[in-house]
Amino acid sequence: MVTGAGSGIGAATAVALAEDGWRVIICGRRPEPLADLAANHPELLLEPITADVTDEDSVRSLFQTAVQRWHRIDLLFNNAGMGGPSRELDEVPLAEWQAVVDLNVTGTFLCTREAFRLMRRQDPRGGRIINNGSISAHSPRPRSIAYAATKHAVTGLTRATALDGRPYDIACGQIDIGNAATDMTEAMAEGALQPDGSTRPEARMPVGDVARAVVYMASLPLDANVATLTVMATKMPFIGRG
Repeated sequence: MVTGAGSGIGAATAVALAEDGWRVIICGRRPEPLADLAANHPELLLEPITADVTDEDSVRSLFQTAVQRWHRIDLLFNNAGMGGPSRELDEVPLAEWQAVVDLNVTGTFLCTREAFRLMRRQDPRGGRIINNGSISAHSPRPRSIAYAATKHAVTGLTRATALDGRPYDIACGQIDIGNAATDMTEAMAEGALQPDGSTRPEARMPVGDVARAVVYMASLPLDANVATLTVMATKMPFIGRG
């Protein structure tokens, strides 16, 4: 199962997993992008299910539908997430903060909880959960407090899930991505705010490189786990950022 699969990293990863032999459920809030993705790759048999990962009932229904159709869940890629407008910290509205927290943290938790519940009880038991973190989980960008805080929280979710999953053969890891070429990073090619106050274009990398990294993580047997993996545009300002 891939959340946030209608575009960008989610769509590319869903296709890459299916090409690697997985039966892939693609989910997102809007049905049209999911239907288009499935229609563009009929040979891959992508299975679209509309769901809002911030809504508990919607997430529960998503996993119930998945199990009814395929009887088990072996892999969850928690990809759904959002950024937020670049603002001075004291100008961030509570509603804007809450929207980022709801999607990036609560959405990841709700999907993880349902997957965990199924994986520990299915036969054979176990499975793998991969969370989409961010380089911002290590080094935030300026004026991005909500996004940075939530991606740090995703790291906590990943580590807690990995620990609690040990008795049940549930592996959990995190991929931290820097500047994949998606619609979300389009503006970075023109110029991104830097910690010194300047604005400079940043290098990006093909989204397919991220998808291949997730496929690698997913391909391991459950007695091996990539706890954290960072994949980034080689020339982006991260190592020694600023």
